Amino acid sequence: MTRYAPQLQLGLILAILLLAFWLSTDFQQIAAGVAIFLLGMVMLEDGFKALGGSVLERILARMTGTLPRAMGFGVLATAITQSSSLVSVISISFLSAGLITLQAGMGIIFGANLGTTTGAWLIAGVGLKVDIARYAMPMLAIGAVLMFQRGPAMRGAGQVVLGVGLIFLGIAFIKDGFDAFSARFDLSQLALSGLAGLAVYTLLGAAATVVMQSSHATMLLVITALATGQITYDNALAVAIGANIGTTVTALIGAASANYQGKRLALGHLIFNFATALAALILIVPLRVTVDQISDLLGIRADDFALRLAVFHTLFNLLGLVIMVPLMARLLKFLERRIAAPAPSISKPRFINDNLGDFPATILTALGNELRHLYENAAGLICEGLNLRLEDLIQSKDIAVTIARSNDPIKLDFERRYEDKVKSLHGAIVEFTAQKATLALPAEAVMRLQELRDAAGFVVRAVKAIKHMRDNTQRFTTVPHGEITLLYDNLRREIAQILVEIERLEATAPEARTSLWMEEERAALDHEARVVVQNVERALQTRRISAADATSCLNDSGYAFEAMRALLDAAQLIYRPNDAAEAEIERLLEMDEDDQMKKSVQAVS
Repeated sequence: MTRYAPQLQLGLILAILLLAFWLSTDFQQIAAGVAIFLLGMVMLEDGFKALGGSVLERILARMTGTLPRAMGFGVLATAITQSSSLVSVISISFLSAGLITLQAGMGIIFGANLGTTTGAWLIAGVGLKVDIARYAMPMLAIGAVLMFQRGPAMRGAGQVVLGVGLIFLGIAFIKDGFDAFSARFDLSQLALSGLAGLAVYTLLGAAATVVMQSSHATMLLVITALATGQITYDNALAVAIGANIGTTVTALIGAASANYQGKRLALGHLIFNFATALAALILIVPLRVTVDQISDLLGIRADDFALRLAVFHTLFNLLGLVIMVPLMARLLKFLERRIAAPAPSISKPRFINDNLGDFPATILTALGNELRHLYENAAGLICEGLNLRLEDLIQSKDIAVTIARSNDPIKLDFERRYEDKVKSLHGAIVEFTAQKATLALPAEAVMRLQELRDAAGFVVRAVKAIKHMRDNTQRFTTVPHGEITLLYDNLRREIAQILVEIERLEATAPEARTSLWMEEERAALDHEARVVVQNVERALQTRRISAADATSCLNDSGYAFEAMRALLDAAQLIYRPNDAAEAEIERLLEMDEDDQMKKSVQAVS
């Protein structure tokens, strides 16, 4: 039965709408106005994503270090975009990618709840007092022209202008519809007083918000109905409270596919809104008295119930902040206990998921973290394939001594470990990048996406190269074989040094990182490869190794240097400087060093 619940719900809603259309042509205009308003909200949200999504991301990443700043961002962003859902989606996306903390996410949700009250002020203070339909028409025309331009910024601006025009037009349709409707019907006769009215209209407000997926639309309807006398002031207060409850359903639906952090944020949102609504219901009488006092101070007429409702909407959301902010620490502990973090999986992605949305910063950050996860698995497997332990190498003061002593055989099913720890993650990264490449991302983000995908390929290539040389490495390094053992230990040392340097690079602060050493190492690899060949030839000429062992060593040295080059290529892409000027300076320095090296070689020869 639950399988068909969404279809049944949709069918019921459509049936009610058709019946209402048949009974009243005025209701058709009201319903059309709501539809146009909702379409405008969607256009506005999409426009801000295209026009200011990256700006919101940068501001969000920098301005959420403390709870007050996170709340301030939530208020400001929601007031500007008039879309708490957009701000919530960005917050969940950043939280899922690990760019902000759970406390910052909750602070943004708290602030967004307060910021969304600006919509009620705009509707009550402007929408019902000004003929905004006359402003809607030019906005629709200008927005449509801008939407068909090539640049994404122009298209985003067009969507914003068109969205505002549709919102204005929707408000005008609803206002005119209620004016005509009130001449024929008087819905205020359905008013309920006392606790019954409080309960029934709170549920109606929640249900309307769930159906329309927009608390803005619910507030628009109730404010317009209040202005035309179709609903009593007391019942309108209850609807406003219910709208706050209903808006949490959108967050719960959005968090259904989120990771554990997104689910924590959605649950926190639900708790905050329910606590706020419960407090408002319990304190409805003193709240109403306070609203009257504030309204009188602001000069709002006693019969201007629409503006007084906006005051109430703001006041009870402020009440929620007063109650919940001091309880933030307890709320975070409860959320962390209630939705525990899953045990880290070696073979499954930890950072990339379907809930990251289409925000470049979160996509690239999550992919970069997942790539480091892949590299960690690969580096550990490479070391074990060479009878080494990565942690021993990192802590070693003399890598050559550590390698000489690492002669205990490490038993492992290399192929199975490769399938579990490397191949599965690589497949997830390739699939993720392929999906995100279809989005309308900035050119720089697309290029970075491709670089990280290529880096994952280099990591896999390094592991495969080590797989080919594992058998001979285990054979010649677990039991002393004279000169051939020394040759294989030298190969292990070369690989180990690169792995250790990459680990040090990871531990270095991003602003202090440089890729110069990688270029130097890559330039030295060709020389070192020739040295290995010369050493093998001398050992063979002096009969310190057999021809068969020499052939094995030469083949495996090819695999070893292939692995080292792949590791360097991967590291250079993962840790490349983001600043173009810095990259250019490094390139010039590299050219100077290459010229100096060539001059030195010529001088020696």
